Amino acid sequence: MTRAAVLGAGSWGTAFAKVLVDGGSDVTMWARRQEVADEITNDHVNSNYLKGITLPESLTATHDFTKALDGAEIVVLAVPSQSLRANLKEWTPYIGSDSTMLSLAKGVENGTLLRMSQVIHQVTGADKSRIAVLSGPNLAREIAARQPAATVIGCLDSERAIEIQNASATRYFRPYTNTDVIGCEVGGACKNVIALACGIASGMGMGDNSLASILTRGLAETTRLGVALGANPATLAGLAGVGDLVATCMSPLSRNRSFGKVLGEGGGMEAAQEATHGQVAEGVKSATSIRALAARYDVEMPLTDAVHRVCHEGLSVRQAVGELLGRPPKPE
Repeated sequence: MTRAAVLGAGSWGTAFAKVLVDGGSDVTMWARRQEVADEITNDHVNSNYLKGITLPESLTATHDFTKALDGAEIVVLAVPSQSLRANLKEWTPYIGSDSTMLSLAKGVENGTLLRMSQVIHQVTGADKSRIAVLSGPNLAREIAARQPAATVIGCLDSERAIEIQNASATRYFRPYTNTDVIGCEVGGACKNVIALACGIASGMGMGDNSLASILTRGLAETTRLGVALGANPATLAGLAGVGDLVATCMSPLSRNRSFGKVLGEGGGMEAAQEATHGQVAEGVKSATSIRALAARYDVEMPLTDAVHRVCHEGLSVRQAVGELLGRPPKPE
């Protein structure tokens, strides 16, 4: 039986902990708040993030991360991308010297412009072969309800990827492996920004043609950036790219799409935050860091730029649409 620690008790961390238990692992979660840990352990629910979902009785949680990390062979990092570094600094001394670290966070760190695997490597000093990422069309509530889904585990060490694959494979959750960590991370980070754009378009009353156009041009932006960073474009045509993009851009369960929809309807940033029940819409912050990363590599990402300016520079959604449609025509 694999011993796993899931550090973070948000919706996706909780859902993935459930997957690991269903896959046969011994799992302990760490929750930032004591009351959340107690509820998971004693009542087998996480009413703040997955209301109505019953959790396995064997799944336990603690407010003490040292207890969660004790003996863990797989350490799942399930906190938001912009808070990963600060948390890792506390956790690192207690992570096993040969533990595999798996990041569920999807984003690019503001300031450093590092991907999550790079942040983990920089903070922990761990060999890159010990660091894995997970990305795919994985809406937390659907997976927690055991609806069939697939994902990709990106890791330079195929054996470690297979270890995670075996631990998380269930009758409803099908993980694939891939050595292209860059491609998996770029796809996972960029899709949140494009989902904001799709949400804005939906909120403005645009139809499926508009949404399909945004999604497709968003994939083009993502692929350009991924290739510039060294990714395999085939990765971005798979589950970690197109799969994740479609799920996040089209589903009402997507926080980023829901956040964007409020903006498109004329609501402000505060109203959009309330509509997503205070949960993090990663694309809001990632738009800024991805835009800066694209500029560093001279990659054109007009949708990402527009989302950043709407969220952070006061550009109205109608101005953004006008600017995008007014760009000079060119070959696809």
